[in-house]
Amino acid sequence: MKKLKIQDVISVGIYTTIYFLIVFLCMMGLRFTIPAFNSILIPGVTALFAGIVYLLMLNRVPRFGAITIMGSVMGLFFLVSGHFPLSFVPNIICAVLADLIQYKTAINKKLRTYLSYIVFSYGLTGPVLPLWFMKNAYVDSLVARGKDAAYIESVFAPVTTFSFYLCIFSVIIGGIAGMMLGRTLYNKHFSKVEDRSYDSTASEF
Repeated sequence: MKKLKIQDVISVGIYTTIYFLIVFLCMMGLRFTIPAFNSILIPGVTALFAGIVYLLMLNRVPRFGAITIMGSVMGLFFLVSGHFPLSFVPNIICAVLADLIQYKTAINKKLRTYLSYIVFSYGLTGPVLPLWFMKNAYVDSLVARGKDAAYIESVFAPVTTFSFYLCIFSVIIGGIAGMMLGRTLYNKHFSKVEDRSYDSTASEF
């Protein structure tokens, strides 16, 4: 496995920007359509639409470390944009695990791409997991940011056992469907254009 080069890092930056744009669009779409559950469904809905970006990055930058960089950049965004202080941790952990699955395991190539993408997609649960597991600390962080009681109550209104499982399983469903959609788009529009592939043949995506 070759090491990342400067041009590889630049390419990862481009795909990370596109991925961030998809996250933003999904967030805005959910905010206007399902406002009560928008933050909880962002990871799953993003996974549904970002599969093609993930595949393009794997093809353009078939190097261990590329996935980690993409996830880490997203984590840093959460860190500097006022989210709960530990929101960035899942992004980094999931990105590293996805990298290991994609490039350091010997399982079926197609299966490992699905698995790595699903694991990577769980990184976006970073801002919402504290709602269930670190409620008091999350409330304190909101108070420190000047949020009033009404706002805090609205944040925790959808936080139930059902919504937790909804968040977790939506990522699996969104990841599988998103990768299927991504493979279809890739093979239809990009496989004949891209001449570099992490697994030698685009059809194995």
